[in-house]
Amino acid sequence: MSDDPTDTPSTSGGPRPEPLRFFGTTWVDHDGGYGLRRAGLTVGALAAAVAGAFVLRLAYEGLAIARVGGFANGLVVAMFAVCTAIAFQRTWMGFVRRPADPAREEALRSLKAIGFVGSLVAYGLRCLVEAPGEKLLRGEYETARAQYRKRRATRAGNPASRTKRRRRP
Repeated sequence: MSDDPTDTPSTSGGPRPEPLRFFGTTWVDHDGGYGLRRAGLTVGALAAAVAGAFVLRLAYEGLAIARVGGFANGLVVAMFAVCTAIAFQRTWMGFVRRPADPAREEALRSLKAIGFVGSLVAYGLRCLVEAPGEKLLRGEYETARAQYRKRRATRAGNPASRTKRRRRP
């Protein structure tokens, strides 16, 4: 970012930053309570992950009370472990780069819902570093601003106001 206060997107007519959920566009200059939002979302996401793990434990205890058997208990634990790991990895990578195949991500939505604890942990840990998705959007925003400045610099002004050059006979 430049130090020129007149080079803001609102005054220059250039590209606008894409808002992030819970942060809006405060991620651009880290203003408007950005730090407090990050801290609050970190605590909230990790607390929700702990509460979700507690609910899963209650569900597991319900299976034990129902005496469904060791194989079924092991299968449920393995399923939640795998889904949580996949959800964590997909959520974490979604904050760094756009998915190559959006249709595949849509197909994995139910798997990520089952592994919701992994998604909450990824979100909470990412809030410790930055606003989730900030790195991705900052890269895109900086690229768009650089392209905008380059296009503006190469323009020669209003073509109608130019003097016409005479051709030599």
